[in-house]
Amino acid sequence: MFFHIYVTIKSELVTSKGVKLLLTAYFTVKGYGEHELVIQKSRFITYVTRVTTEADAQAFIEMIKKKHWDANHNCSAYLIGEQDHIQKANDDGEPNGTAGVPMLEVLKKRRLKDTVVVVTRYFGGIKLGAGGLIRAYGSATSEGLNATGIVERRLVQIFIQRLITLGLENWKMKFAVHIISLKKLIISIKSNFKPM
Repeated sequence: MFFHIYVTIKSELVTSKGVKLLLTAYFTVKGYGEHELVIQKSRFITYVTRVTTEADAQAFIEMIKKKHWDANHNCSAYLIGEQDHIQKANDDGEPNGTAGVPMLEVLKKRRLKDTVVVVTRYFGGIKLGAGGLIRAYGSATSEGLNATGIVERRLVQIFIQRLITLGLENWKMKFAVHIISLKKLIISIKSNFKPM
């Protein structure tokens, strides 16, 4: 019995000009994380996690809102999908464009995918103004991401062909592999059994 392993790139990225590029890797957060920052007596608590669907992102946001039901604001932003096809930002009562959008811009500048961020604000009595809010929510998001950690995920497909010397069994199985680091390899098996 022996195995042949074939590795191919999994994804394509289409630019705004219609040019196809191969997406071989992307950045995302390691997992769940939180970080607290105080700016002019207001508490900004950042919650970050990795998600793969919009429903998961919304469930995470709702969980944080329930946890901090007494907060003045629970602002959020998320980017989901290999081509960032799902992008949302919510100011949750802060002046328009001063919370969710700066948070989303931080995610975009860091080139993160499959990431949701919620920043909870407890007002400390000092108004920050529009510029101050933009800086505060951007800083809270950046520091929350730094505390959580960023990883690079590589997208590949591995085809393993198993041949039994008697020739009675001949099949291929398809695996999606995400390489988080050289020391850790995660394999997700997709149910794409293909008899030859």
